[in-house]
Amino acid sequence: MLDRSKLSTEKRNLRSRNLDRLSALGIVDLLGREDRLVAPAVARERRRIAKAVGMIVEAFRAGGRLFYVGAGTSGRLGVLDAAECPPTFGTPPRMVRGIIAGGRRALVRAVEGAEDRARDGRRVMDSKRVSKRDVVVGIAACGVTPFVRAAVRRARERGARTVFVTCAPEAKGRIEADVIINPHVGPEAVTGSTRLKAGTATKLVLNALTTAAMVRLGKVYGNLMVDLRATNEKLRDRAERIVMEMTKLARGPARRLLRRAGGETKTAIVMHRCGVSARDARRLLDAAGGMLRRALEGHPR
Repeated sequence: MLDRSKLSTEKRNLRSRNLDRLSALGIVDLLGREDRLVAPAVARERRRIAKAVGMIVEAFRAGGRLFYVGAGTSGRLGVLDAAECPPTFGTPPRMVRGIIAGGRRALVRAVEGAEDRARDGRRVMDSKRVSKRDVVVGIAACGVTPFVRAAVRRARERGARTVFVTCAPEAKGRIEADVIINPHVGPEAVTGSTRLKAGTATKLVLNALTTAAMVRLGKVYGNLMVDLRATNEKLRDRAERIVMEMTKLARGPARRLLRRAGGETKTAIVMHRCGVSARDARRLLDAAGGMLRRALEGHPR
């Protein structure tokens, strides 16, 4: 077992050794200086992140799923990223799943000891029927969380592709995964509080994984989220503005077009740009693998 005191995520940060003597502004400035280390650390992992994206895209195209598995802050970040995919990219809820040690109540309150239960990590992979079509991303800032390590190990046994996100370079040699993403952000301003730099780095990595994968799947046209699910007033407004941008229609006609398209942004755009019905627009999109650009270029008006 790796000595946790040797992990960079547990070491004292000499730059913040007098943290309690600082003013409020001094604390904020110090935290800001530490946070500026995060983006370069994530950028150094760009090729491994891109490799993981490729695996995730392959899984989605084969009908597979993406699972995030974590405990504490890491688990909450995974659940957050998974929850944002359906409204942003129009994905079904089962496509990206977040699993946190201790279950749902651990999202809002710490469940003592949940992260130490390796058996629970194995069980959850079995209960979700993880298979060779799926990708499982283990998230553990320290790299040694038993629940996460056991889940990733069991996922590999079941044939899934695996990714591990950790901020502790000392743990890399003990992790078994197809891709290990290891942004090295160094010790935290508050010793061991990995909700700080490590949490920020993890959020950036997860953002990149799902955003890049969804773009590659055709859920974005240019930089417009053309597959969004308009489930509230803000998103309905955004969908209308996207249709207006892509069709040059005024607000009223764009809204009526969206209504005829069943609220489907891509369908509405194809209907107008290609001069077809909603049914034919969906057929063109299906033939293009859901790629709006391909559908428009293959069937110009």
